[in-house]
Amino acid sequence: MKLFRIFQSVFAEALEIMHSLSLHEIKKGLRNKKFSSVELTRCFLDRIKKYNHLNAFITICPELAMQSAIRSDAKIADGEVRELEGVPLAIKDLFLTKGIRTTAGSKMLENFIPPYESTVTKRLLEAGTVFLGKTNMDEFAMGSANITSYYGSVINPWSKDKKLVPGGSSGGSAAAVAGHLCVAATGSDTGGSVRQPAAFSGIVGLKPTYGRCSRYGMVAFASSLDQPGPMTKTVRDAAILLKIIAGYDENDSTSIQEAILDFETFVGKSIKGLKIGIPREYRIDGMSEEVVRFWEKGAKLLEEAGAEIIDISLPYTKYALPAYYIIASAEVSSNLSRYDGVRYGFRANGASLNEMYENTRALGFGDEVKRRILVGTYVLSAGYYEAYYVKALKVQKLIRNDFIRAFENIDLLLTPTAPTSAFAFGEEPIDPTTMYLNDIFTVTVNIAGLPGISVPIGLDSQGRPIGLQLIAPHFREDLLIQAGSALEEAANFLALKEITQ
Repeated sequence: MKLFRIFQSVFAEALEIMHSLSLHEIKKGLRNKKFSSVELTRCFLDRIKKYNHLNAFITICPELAMQSAIRSDAKIADGEVRELEGVPLAIKDLFLTKGIRTTAGSKMLENFIPPYESTVTKRLLEAGTVFLGKTNMDEFAMGSANITSYYGSVINPWSKDKKLVPGGSSGGSAAAVAGHLCVAATGSDTGGSVRQPAAFSGIVGLKPTYGRCSRYGMVAFASSLDQPGPMTKTVRDAAILLKIIAGYDENDSTSIQEAILDFETFVGKSIKGLKIGIPREYRIDGMSEEVVRFWEKGAKLLEEAGAEIIDISLPYTKYALPAYYIIASAEVSSNLSRYDGVRYGFRANGASLNEMYENTRALGFGDEVKRRILVGTYVLSAGYYEAYYVKALKVQKLIRNDFIRAFENIDLLLTPTAPTSAFAFGEEPIDPTTMYLNDIFTVTVNIAGLPGISVPIGLDSQGRPIGLQLIAPHFREDLLIQAGSALEEAANFLALKEITQ
């Protein structure tokens, strides 16, 4: 009887802490049968219900999740263990999931049930994962705070005295990971929508090289900039997920055939001798002094770990934000023209066909989406196409060449992820242009098609997380993992998080 009570105590303790374990630890625990996928899945479903006020999920799939967990436990019992067997994940509501509602955070797709699976989610399912549900997001991924969703704003789990935004557009995924509502989550990054919410929420967000991961079955925002990416508790976890979702896909014309490395092997690898550039143009007016201090601290930590810190220049950085918003808005105007109330999605009544179009788009889209459609239509119009859109494409090439020249002399770049820590509801910028400045350090990566990662470095004086960004040459995610894990270890943010939460 005493032995049984000891067993019960140990088992209860395991259940109590398993929600906070990393993906790497969860994998080991499942394979060693310290807990089952059913127990794990039930634990996360209970937490999603308990922390419903965070509004991190649009759609929750308890029955499907439990069925998947039961199948995974059976496979584990039979020794048929796939890479992520039985691991409960959350999926950003931008990825089509066959038979599961996909809304893209919009009224326009409120009742849309996809007939097929996106490549990213298909690969995760084939690896044995359990889908808990679809996470909230800024409508059609347009936003930097997760306040434009038709389904309401997401609350950052770091909120204490004030309710904080989690960042956007992948704010639901960021809140779900930071709040231990899932093991890890998928996000999408068009101008920083994986990295910026990761920084605001104290987690890791990795944006792969453009073309590294398939966009097939991902609701389009700006097709030349969009890229799926993992949002996780640790750099190692990001490496594990990246290996699963990366790879060539014949269904995506922008997918590139590039060798898939075992990215996890680069975790903990020495960074001695790596040259890391600090771009002087990223020191901008209005940036938080605490962000600057942590940026300097990050550079020092990497230097102490053996890297060489080099001051560099990226002269065309100052044109990145306007170029990005011209290109992205132009592609929004084109991509969202398909939502006309005829083929699928929301439809409003009208006395004529044109009136039905007008009513559908007026009522189906939120203000931010309509704003970007109008801007995009304007810059693509006959009188302004050359003056704005073509010129922005030329600037894009100059920015890309800036990075190519820089990487001739350095291995990586270190920058802030965002100019400030997370702001509270009611403190957000009122005008859209000021809100867009939240993306000032991240859009350059998308414009150039480069990989980048945000790693939490510490807490500011208000107890809010701050993240730093590492940028690598095309298809050098291995360097991101290598240097990111070194920065993570030196910063020891996870230990700090345990103390403060």
